[in-house]
Amino acid sequence: MDDDVIPPSGGTGSGEPRVFALSEARALMPEVRERVSELVTLRADLAELAADLRAGGDSALGGRPELKAMEARFSELQSWFPEQGIEVKGLSPILIDFPALLDGISVRLCWLESESELAWYHRSELGFIGRRPLPPTTTEG
Repeated sequence: MDDDVIPPSGGTGSGEPRVFALSEARALMPEVRERVSELVTLRADLAELAADLRAGGDSALGGRPELKAMEARFSELQSWFPEQGIEVKGLSPILIDFPALLDGISVRLCWLESESELAWYHRSELGFIGRRPLPPTTTEG
């Protein structure tokens, strides 16, 4: 599979979506996984703390100031993805797309928080319902 045909283009400030080479998107996955891991922890903590506060009870996670701090950190972590040109499609579970071209077709390389690697895609106009595994013979461009 030739995964370096299409160089990155566009960018967060250009108005055009960034287009990832498969190798480029896969190279970002260690950082993606690290940030997603923190988001997953924060998501659970936020849910628990908010439920405790709504119930009027105490929480081992803190009170309103801790809730606000968690919300701010969650927002900060979440904003990293679009800054890289990565599209966040869902937060529970976390679902992200990397705009790309495969075999000359506009696609989204698609990753779900439980997956071990970036191995799925869908045509851009179809969304998640059109999701399928990347074939080993796919070329970019």
